[in-house]
Amino acid sequence: MNILGISAFYHDSAACLLMDGGIIAAAQEERFSRIKHDPGFPEKAVEFCLKKGGIKAQDLNYVVFYDKPFLTFDRLLMTALATAPFGLIPWLKAMPKWLGRNLHTPRVIKKKLGCTCPVLFTEHHEAHAAAAFYPSPFESAAILTMDGVGEWATASYGAGQGREISLFKEMHFPHSLGLLYSAFTSFCGFKVNSGEYKLMGLAPYGEPKYKDQILTELVDLKEDGSLCLNMAYFDYLSAMRMTGEKFSQLFDGPPRKPETEITRREMDLAASVQAVLEEAALKMAAHVHKETGEKNLCLAGGVALNCVANAKILRQGLFKNIWVQPAAGDAGSALGAALAVWHRVCHEDRAESAWQGPYLGPSFSNKEVRAFLEKNQYPFHRCDNMERAWVTAQHVAQGKIVGYMVGPMEFGPRALGARSILGDPRDPQTQQVMNKKIKFRESFRPFAPAVLEEKAAEYFDLDRPSPYMLFTAPLREDKRLPMAPELSSQSMSARLKQLRSGIPAVTHLDYSARVQTVSRKDKPDFYDVIKEFENHTGCPVIVNTSFNVRGEPIVCTPRQAYNCFMKTGMDVLVMENNILYKEEQPPYQGGRKGAYVKPD
Repeated sequence: MNILGISAFYHDSAACLLMDGGIIAAAQEERFSRIKHDPGFPEKAVEFCLKKGGIKAQDLNYVVFYDKPFLTFDRLLMTALATAPFGLIPWLKAMPKWLGRNLHTPRVIKKKLGCTCPVLFTEHHEAHAAAAFYPSPFESAAILTMDGVGEWATASYGAGQGREISLFKEMHFPHSLGLLYSAFTSFCGFKVNSGEYKLMGLAPYGEPKYKDQILTELVDLKEDGSLCLNMAYFDYLSAMRMTGEKFSQLFDGPPRKPETEITRREMDLAASVQAVLEEAALKMAAHVHKETGEKNLCLAGGVALNCVANAKILRQGLFKNIWVQPAAGDAGSALGAALAVWHRVCHEDRAESAWQGPYLGPSFSNKEVRAFLEKNQYPFHRCDNMERAWVTAQHVAQGKIVGYMVGPMEFGPRALGARSILGDPRDPQTQQVMNKKIKFRESFRPFAPAVLEEKAAEYFDLDRPSPYMLFTAPLREDKRLPMAPELSSQSMSARLKQLRSGIPAVTHLDYSARVQTVSRKDKPDFYDVIKEFENHTGCPVIVNTSFNVRGEPIVCTPRQAYNCFMKTGMDVLVMENNILYKEEQPPYQGGRKGAYVKPD
């Protein structure tokens, strides 16, 4: 039984292949097209999945789409009528895609794939729920989904038991915790659907001084976590923007223009809306626990990528265990849609071995890597697995920045040791060097620590594995350095330079860290690198950030990895059992701006 799941047409398009219930492959289209958050039909991702499974489109039994287009069309139409005449403008702009493509999704899919099998549909939040529950280690669990909007729903809760999922209640558009957060993301000068994690990272620099205003003027937050937004402050119903003039008046001026200086106002706004999101999520989780009585919780939807809120729910203590699938946003719904059909349509039971981890994307053999390097006459050095770990760790310990591409690519937004850039967390300069010369991004952005699973509790207040960077954890008190109290009123650059711990590159302003615990079982090659780094330095922690620069997707192929290596300040590139040094490479012709290459 071959089932292909697809998410497409909004943002983060992806494809996933199940064969007899086993997750064979999954990938986002952006990794192939090189268009960040690519919303188009995932042709290349589908092609990869079928190739990985060794099948053709004609061998598929079902194709499953993660959304019901007619329900979304109904929302768009009702919204346009309710907000006429202003709402007709976004309606008219959206119609060409809807009339030419979205309302004909089955036909589009069959034409793109050249197959004749049935095309099925799940509801948006049903796919989120399935993507959260079915890969989880729980036989039964409560389920909470939170995002911007899917069809009419913006949040839902229910429970899973065995192969069955039941969603009990939904919160409906335009009232949305995700859209509230996105509105502040836009107002602070970041892009919607991609800049929300920047807002989360900015929050510790501010004070939640606007929280009461938000809860008084913008949001009516109920005890069960449901909320009503005061739409007088928002423009996403009737215009092509998130907020309006009244929003600007409430928050001391117009929106920040992208790429301009981040002021104290933006820091305080970020802190304030983050506090509101956390309060709402905690209330939702408490209500879901009360209604279901479950000891386990599965989270999904774009809001479930807010690792600070996830950690607050965990520390709330109502649920013994919390599971967040690493591709919790719309990309992961391709997986959820396929799993929903396997369990709910085909009536197949769950298997303990179904989820083998997030390394579900393309991989490249040593033969393929070396063929690329030799064809282009790029100097490299061969090594075996243990040499690779030792050399990588040694260079990181010497302060070098290392691009690391080993094994199948990760599914989801986080780099988890397959397409990563590595650095020394002990070096006070690592964060600024990696932000400015490697990632070309905002200086305040924090980096994540990858830590040996068995050593995590020595550095962080963390009592369980966190393999997917979806929970923050406080640095242990005995690892902290005191901060001067007067720094809170100083500039961002001055606060960034303040040493907060012996691993300053991964210690955020509030002593928190977005932790990835690494076990030998889950990623043996990456574990060996960190273990060798510990042998060199006594420190079982390493900086791990995604292998890309700002505005570009994470690299997928050897060519993309080489281009990223050469146009940034990286010193060393590891691709499988091959090591490249910057000083040995020929002059790079791509430049910072012209480095895109045609997808391989």
